[in-house]
Amino acid sequence: MDRPLQSPPPLPAALEESAPRSASLVEQPLLGRMVAAVDRLLTNFFGAITLIVALAVVSSIPLLNLLSLGYLLQASANVARSGRLRDGWIGLPLFAMLGKVILGVWLWTLPIRLLHSYWHDSQLIARGNVRAGELQGALVVVSILIAWHLVWAILRGGRLWHFVWPAPWRFLKWLGSADPLKGLKATWGPLLEFRELPRLAVLGAGGFAGAALWLAIPVGILYLAASLPQVGLAVLLNLLGAALLGLVVLYLPFLQTRFALSRRFAEFFDRRAVREQFHRAPLAFWFALTVTLLFALPLYLLKIELTPQEVAWLPNLVFVLFILPARFLVGWAMARSEKREAATSMWVRWPTKLAMLPPVAVYVFFVWLTQYLSWHGTLGLLEQHAFLVPAPLLGL
Repeated sequence: MDRPLQSPPPLPAALEESAPRSASLVEQPLLGRMVAAVDRLLTNFFGAITLIVALAVVSSIPLLNLLSLGYLLQASANVARSGRLRDGWIGLPLFAMLGKVILGVWLWTLPIRLLHSYWHDSQLIARGNVRAGELQGALVVVSILIAWHLVWAILRGGRLWHFVWPAPWRFLKWLGSADPLKGLKATWGPLLEFRELPRLAVLGAGGFAGAALWLAIPVGILYLAASLPQVGLAVLLNLLGAALLGLVVLYLPFLQTRFALSRRFAEFFDRRAVREQFHRAPLAFWFALTVTLLFALPLYLLKIELTPQEVAWLPNLVFVLFILPARFLVGWAMARSEKREAATSMWVRWPTKLAMLPPVAVYVFFVWLTQYLSWHGTLGLLEQHAFLVPAPLLGL
């Protein structure tokens, strides 16, 4: 059996928890349990949506996209450590809080934008008229009231109910309290934990470096073959590069997760440990690898035309929606392997090994074909969406 991985110090609670903790539901009445269930559902929904959008935006920014890759690797490591897919949603409660704040601010600024539009139109029709002056006064008053309401709702915790009801008496009591900042620290204190986000960036940089080392030779051979005028030699190099790339992708997703678990760069070169894990859970490894490789293929279709830099994060939503669950499954497969002590029968392992060849072949073929479809041409070979920084449309 392969040696156990050493886990690094845990992330801060705000980044480590996947769902908010609540009181025991058994002690609550039926109505309370229903309300709590709806609240958890909305919290998880807002958290997931905000998280996906945040990863998509960050993944489109050079250097910061290492933070996005670090998050994906840490999510995979969390699932590998516990075996629960929900543990891959790192910091979900905090992202849910931010999502609710963004939604509340957007809805409450609609009246301001509407009044501003009316005032602007009135100014265009007749500058300085009485109607324009009234609209301007109303715009100032409404802006002040809404700004106060939004600030107070955010200070109270940013829940949806806080944006619906302003609670003016509570605001006065809060102003007269001995320590007004005490509640703020309890509510928004987890934001301070994001000072630890450089750890995720370092993890992403390490995951990128390890994957780049594995991909350098096969991708370099394919890149060289594309520039050779001799057809015969180019064909031979393409076959060699494709074979090596296929060998690399068999191991790389699991090597990256092992690195995220232990934070030891040497894990990138421990293929034997991955093989031993595969022997204990071959079907899970096959499923995780197949999903990882096939879910990367739609991203190549988005590279046929160049995406404007201003909206580069929008197609990256596709990246996050496909690659995030793939990372979860890689961690899940490794967790299933760790729960088993003995290898499965060779009658299961060998057919599973053969079953891995079709998805690997399809992935390698699309990677080779991308140099003729991508806007970036041969540089598209460098965009290994399943393993490198999640910036699929920036030619990284």
